[in-house]
Amino acid sequence: MYSSRLYSVSIFLKNYTLRTCHFSTAARNLNKVTLYLQRAKLIDSIRLCLRSNAPETSLVNILNNPSMDSFVVTNALRSAPSPVAALSLVETLKNIKDFSHSQDTLYALAKILAKSGQTSKLGALIDAINSGKFVNVAYVSFMDRMRWYAETGDLDEVTNVWEEWRRALDKHPCTESYNIVMKLCVEKGFDERAINVFCRMIDEGALPNCRTYTVVIQHLIKFEELDSAMRIFQMLPLMRIRRTLKQYSLLVEAFTGSDNLDVVRTLLNEMRADGVLPGRAMITSLQHMKEAGYADEVDELIKEIIPDDRIKNIGYYSLVNPDEDDDDVIHEDENDDVKDEVRLKPWLDPAALASALQYWEQEEVSALEDANFTWTPRLVCKIIRSLRSPETAWHFFCWVAQQPGFVHDIYTVSRIITKLARHGCVRLVDQLLFKIKREGMILSFSTVRLIIDFYGFSRKGDAALNIFHNIKTICGPLSKNSRLILYSSLLRTLAKCQMNNEALDILDEMILIGIFPDLQTFSSLMHHYALQGDVKTVQRLLVMVRQCELEPDSYMYKILICAYCKCERASLALRVFEDMRKSRLMPDGVTKQLLVKSLWKEGKLREAAQVEETSDESSDAIPLALPGHLYTVSSSDLTRVYEIYSSSFAEYSLVTSA
Repeated sequence: MYSSRLYSVSIFLKNYTLRTCHFSTAARNLNKVTLYLQRAKLIDSIRLCLRSNAPETSLVNILNNPSMDSFVVTNALRSAPSPVAALSLVETLKNIKDFSHSQDTLYALAKILAKSGQTSKLGALIDAINSGKFVNVAYVSFMDRMRWYAETGDLDEVTNVWEEWRRALDKHPCTESYNIVMKLCVEKGFDERAINVFCRMIDEGALPNCRTYTVVIQHLIKFEELDSAMRIFQMLPLMRIRRTLKQYSLLVEAFTGSDNLDVVRTLLNEMRADGVLPGRAMITSLQHMKEAGYADEVDELIKEIIPDDRIKNIGYYSLVNPDEDDDDVIHEDENDDVKDEVRLKPWLDPAALASALQYWEQEEVSALEDANFTWTPRLVCKIIRSLRSPETAWHFFCWVAQQPGFVHDIYTVSRIITKLARHGCVRLVDQLLFKIKREGMILSFSTVRLIIDFYGFSRKGDAALNIFHNIKTICGPLSKNSRLILYSSLLRTLAKCQMNNEALDILDEMILIGIFPDLQTFSSLMHHYALQGDVKTVQRLLVMVRQCELEPDSYMYKILICAYCKCERASLALRVFEDMRKSRLMPDGVTKQLLVKSLWKEGKLREAAQVEETSDESSDAIPLALPGHLYTVSSSDLTRVYEIYSSSFAEYSLVTSA
C-alpha cells in the first residue's frame, strides 16, 4: 500500500541529491571573523546571481568556490528572492562535485517547499529524513512538521500532526503548537475554531505567551474589534507578558486606518516606555501621523526606521530586469539600451557574527576593524543579545563606542545593562547607571523590570533592592500599575535569593502605600514560604489576601494544597481543600491525587476516602488543569481574556447564522 509513496520519495531524492563540499586548507586556517566575511561575500554573490538572468554557468562558478559549505548554502536558500529561485539553486547544486545535504540545508529546503505549497514533496522529504536516508540529520520533530505544514496552509495536515503528537505525550503539548493551529484557523476564516483552540489551551493548563496574544489581537483587528484588541493589549503587562513590536505594529496600523490618531500617539508613547524599537512596517502609519500634525511625536521614530545611508549597496549587472516584486532590490538604469544594475544591501547575520566574536581574541577584533562595518544601534543591540559571554559583550560595547560615526543610545545601553544583570555583573551595571544618570538619560520601565528579574537569576538580591530604591532617578515617574509590577518582580527576586525577611518588609511597604499585590503574587509567596516550612507566614498571607478584598481563585487553592503536601502537612492541605469546596471550586485531577496520596502517607485513611468520595460525586466538574502561573498570570486573568475574545465574535456569529 505504500509503494506509490516510496516511489515518489525515491524520485524526489534523486532530483535533489547534493554532495559534500569541504573547506580548503586555507579556509580552515582562517580566524572566525575572516571566515564569516568570506562566507558573507559568497552568499551575496549567490543572492545577486539569483536576482539576475545570469547564465547558469555563472552560478556554478560561484558554487565551485573552495569555501562553499552548508552554512553558505543554507543562508543563500533562506535569502533567495522567491521559492522558485531557491529551488533553482538546489537544482544547480546537483552539478557541484562532492556536496551533500546537512541538517540545516535540508530544513531550509523543507521551508522553501512549504512556502511554495509543494505539500507532497515536503512530505516525501520529511519521510526521507525520518527514515535515516541522510547521515547526521536529526529526526524531524512534531513542532517542525507543524510549522512547515502551516506554511503550506494545510490545516488538516497540521491538525493530524498535532493530534499524533498529543497521543505520544502524557500532558499537553507546548504552547507554540496551539499558536500554530490558532493562527492557521484565523487565516483560513475558521473563527470559532480558533477561539476553541485558545479555550482548549487554557483548559489543558498550557500558558499563553506573547505570540498567542499576537494571534488574538490580529484576529480581533481582522474583524475591526479594535476596542477589544486594545483591552487585551492593555492587560498584558499585568499578566507579565512582553508586548512585542508585532503587536504594536498591528495596533498602530489599525488605529491609523480608523483615523484614531490619539490612540496611536498613546501606543507610540507606550512603545517607548517598553523600550521597543520601531519596525519598517510602521513607516506608512508614522508618515500619516506626521502629515496630520504629530511631527514631534514621530520624527525621531521615522529616523530609526529609515535605512542608514552609510550602508553601501552591492551590485551585479545583467541583461534583463530582475523580478520587480523583490522589495530588497534597488534598480538603477545606467543605460536603458545596454544593462540594468541589481543592487542589494549586504547580507548580514548578527547571530553568526556574534558567534565569530565569542572569545574576543585580537585576531578576530582586527578582522572586524578591517571589515569597516556601518554600526547602527539596531545592529549593535542584536549582536549584544547574541553574545553569550558578558565579558565579550562588555568588550564589544566598549569597542564599538570608539568606531567612527557610532554613538551609543538608550537602546544599546539598555541591552548591555540587561545582559550584564543577567550574569550578575553588578559593578559594571552600577557604572553604566551612574553614567546615564550623569548624561540625563532614563531607562525604560521594561528595562528596569528586566534588571530586577535578572538579578533574581544571578542571586543578587541586594543589588535588586538598590535598583528599586533608586527607581525615580533611573526610570522617572511610574504609574500605579507599573509600580505594582516592579514590586512583584522584586518580591520574586528576593524569594529566589532566600531573602525572606526583606521580602516581607517589601510586602508590608507596598500595602502601606496603597499598592496591593495581585492574586498571582500572593500565590507565589505562599508557595515559597510553604516550601520553607513557614506555615505561620503562609497563613498570614492568606489573611492578607482577604484584607486586600481579594478572593482566592482555584489556582491559589491548588498552590496551597500542593505546597502543604510537599512539606508533609496534609491536614492543612485538607483544610484548604474544604475551603475550596465552600467556594464552589474543585481542584484538578493531579492536585486531588496528590492530596489523597499525602493523606494516605500520613495515616489519615478516612480523610483520604472522603476526598475520593467528594470527587466522585462531582467527577464531571473536575477540570483537566487549573490555569495560572506563579508571579505572572491568575486564572481570573485568563478567564477575562477569554471572555473579551469570545464575546467579540458572539454577535458576529449570530448575524452570520441568521
